[in-house]
Amino acid sequence: MKQFLRLCAIAFCVLFAGQSMAAAEHGSADEAVAMVQKAIAYMKANGREKTLAEVNNLHGQFRDRDLYITINDLNGKNLAHGANAKMQGKDLIDLKDADGKFFMRERMELAKTKGKGWQDYKFVNPISKKIEQKSMYFEKHEDLIFNCGIYK
Repeated sequence: MKQFLRLCAIAFCVLFAGQSMAAAEHGSADEAVAMVQKAIAYMKANGREKTLAEVNNLHGQFRDRDLYITINDLNGKNLAHGANAKMQGKDLIDLKDADGKFFMRERMELAKTKGKGWQDYKFVNPISKKIEQKSMYFEKHEDLIFNCGIYK
């Protein structure tokens, strides 16, 4: 019986450690909000051009595990993308997710009407390279929309 309990305890520890390590690989909702607020504060202190350049730096301070900042103008054009250089400068207004949802159109409208919030859609995770459920936190500042999402 003691050996059985010992094996159960070991199995529990291995399972718990594995879940903790997996969770540590992913950013949290609070971390996504904090990163958006950090990017806005950076722009207030350093200006638009320096902020866009820093966000476009794929190894810069606005990239952490699967968290990264993107910045769009109010028409859906991507001005900065912290995970994919090919997205930088692209008009993304007609971008659809895996289910055909025009998520950029929706986000632009939400940003214009609410100013900030969360939006759900499906997108490719830059770490796993798989389409996953994503929740994007966005916040409008001046004429820009700052975004950071979490993968579920």
